[in-house]
Amino acid sequence: MARRDLTGAVDFTVLETMTGGMDDVTEEVLGLFVQQAALWSPLLDAASEGWRDAVHTIRGAGAGIGARDLAAVCHEVEHGEQALAAAGLERVRTALDVALGDIAAYRHELMLRGLKG
Repeated sequence: MARRDLTGAVDFTVLETMTGGMDDVTEEVLGLFVQQAALWSPLLDAASEGWRDAVHTIRGAGAGIGARDLAAVCHEVEHGEQALAAAGLERVRTALDVALGDIAAYRHELMLRGLKG
């Protein structure tokens, strides 16, 4: 996976601006996002009492790294009706997976840049 694999699900200029373009800090933030996503994912189930909290957290973290589509989907689902939660949470999982794919490609690019000097 490399930069050419980016889908546009994450606008990394948002994160780069926040981290001052420091690759090591950018990598750390993305690593934390990936770790946290693994923790939140099991809560993306309409039967879970904490699904709205998980979606809210993902929304904020996604917006912070430039995953605008993920944040928008999360906002809609978080404020949606309980009866529509299962379908909405599927949309959140899909958007999260796409963002995580872009993050993997971007982190790979950061690793390669670090090897070059």
